[in-house]
Order: sequence, then structure tokens, then C-alpha cells
Amino acid sequence: MALTKERKKQVLTKIKEAVTKAESIAFVNFHGLPVELADVLRGKLRDDGTSYLVAKKTLIKLALADQEIEGELPDLPGEIAMAYGDDLVLPAKGVYQFGKDNPNMIKIVGGIFEKKFMSEMEMTEIAKIPPREVLYGQFVNIINYPIQGLVIALDQFAKKQEA
Repeated sequence: MALTKERKKQVLTKIKEAVTKAESIAFVNFHGLPVELADVLRGKLRDDGTSYLVAKKTLIKLALADQEIEGELPDLPGEIAMAYGDDLVLPAKGVYQFGKDNPNMIKIVGGIFEKKFMSEMEMTEIAKIPPREVLYGQFVNIINYPIQGLVIALDQFAKKQEA
């Protein structure tokens, strides 16, 4: 169904607003995704604070043309949607996780991260970044490791002195 000029203007405004306010945007090819699963995806993304917008590629390209974004827009094959939000990682992570749970239905094809266009591979790597709590745990473990080694060494030294 063709969009009216008024509806195209509304969508264009919404895309521009999303691009200016969002910290990160993942471009998603959703070809083959049934409506029921699309609703599930929207719900999961909404729970994470991420928005999901389906738009024509020409409108997306038109909205991005006047934005100050470094690099070149990645190729956008198939039917395209945008997952965007205030978090740098969550939009890509939510789509990536849903794609793992439902293979061959949804795929990240690129994105915008820190005002730079990113390729499919780069956005997939961003999506694989562990959650903040896991990163905190890894950091604490790195800090604790030398202290732990010292304690083990002192314990072994004390056992040797007793013997």
C-alpha cells in the first residue's frame, strides 16, 4: 500500500528525531519474520527501553542525508527496520539475541554507533559485548587477581615455615 505524502512526512520526521536523539541505531533486515514474532520482538525491545521502527529505505536514506554522521551508509538489503535507543549497546544486543533465538528471520545489516556508520560485522561485535554487571565482575576479578596471588604465596610461605 502506497504512503500518502502526509504520512511520508510524519515517518521522515520520526526517523530524523530518532537519529538525533538515539545513542545507537541498528538497521535490521526482517525479511521472513512473521507478524506474531515481530510483535514479540517489539515487546522485548520495548522492555529494554529500545524503540523499533519499520520504514521504507528511501525515507531512511533521505532522513540520514542531512545528518552529521561519519562514514558511509551500509548497504540496506531487503525490508529494513531501525532499532534505536538511549543505550549504546542495547538496540544491537536485543536484535542480535532475538536473531539467535529465531535464526534466518532477522539480521543486523549495519547501524550507527557514536555518530558513525557501522557495518554488519561491527554492529554484531557491539551486540556481543557482555552486560555491564558482567563487565564489572570481570574488572573486579582483574583487580583481585594480584592480591589473590599474593595471599596464596604468603599462605604457602607460612606452611613452609611451620614445617
